[in-house]
Amino acid sequence: MRAAVCSALSPDLSGLALHDDWPEPPPPGANEVLVAVRHASLNFPDWLMLQGGYQFKPDLPFIPGTEGTGTVIAAGPGAEGWLGQAVMLGARSGLMAERITLAARGLRPVPAGLSLAQAAAFTVGALTAWVGLVERGRLKAGERVLVTGAGGGMGLAAVQLAVHLGAQVVAAASSQARLQLARDAGAHEALLVDRDHPEIPVRDIDLVFDPVAGPLVLPLVKCLRRGGRYAIIGFVGGRGHPVPLNRLLLKEIELVGVRAGEQGRQDSAAGQRHLREIDARAVHMPPHIGLELPLAEAKAAFAAMGAGQINGKCVISL
Repeated sequence: MRAAVCSALSPDLSGLALHDDWPEPPPPGANEVLVAVRHASLNFPDWLMLQGGYQFKPDLPFIPGTEGTGTVIAAGPGAEGWLGQAVMLGARSGLMAERITLAARGLRPVPAGLSLAQAAAFTVGALTAWVGLVERGRLKAGERVLVTGAGGGMGLAAVQLAVHLGAQVVAAASSQARLQLARDAGAHEALLVDRDHPEIPVRDIDLVFDPVAGPLVLPLVKCLRRGGRYAIIGFVGGRGHPVPLNRLLLKEIELVGVRAGEQGRQDSAAGQRHLREIDARAVHMPPHIGLELPLAEAKAAFAAMGAGQINGKCVISL
């Protein structure tokens, strides 16, 4: 079968290549299914994995791809009810291949209102938004939330969810095109930010949702009100400067780490509840597909992600 395979870790993605004759996955065992993959979505951790820069490091060689959609074409004992269904898939890797065998517990029906391409790009962003804003950030209706990277897949999901929950949303992004996507998603204010020399002129923010970090960190801390919360989502812009503890102390600011997937791995019941919450709101959080490419162009897709050239999400079609 065809698959995008990483055989060596490299900053220039030279270890990623298309294989036309990659071995077929094993037949499904008990409570497992074989899925014909239709779409796989790119996420920043996928890009980091190809370079060895993510905390989860699959053994080489590996097939990237952590979320997608497909059709169940075979089922083992206990999973027969999934046969023939269009489903959303979640895995730690492996979805950029024509077929994959995985546990049936990793499947969910495609929510009403989403296309298969949108459903492939839904879970990671929506789940992180839910855990970051609601579970860890304790967002309440009427509060002011500032979302960085608001034109990317993660940021747009946070904008959409925060608006849906009744918050006042300030969207920060590095281009007018991305800010327009955030406005279209319901953001009440839009803030153009230079990531290298950022200024955040707004104040009295209740919650920061930040997948960017880097030089933004200190200006974002300064924009929080007394008792505000800073949800640390990721480090697309780098790890950032040290935060003066006295500033956190004087304003009683909370720094909150967010690892949505890890929450589900540590507490499966909570993880399933979070997935039910986002699936029920999928119609309010449709991903924006800014780029769709065939499997043969997976390396080009990752290169575009690394260069910051994708607005919304990128989807690979198989």
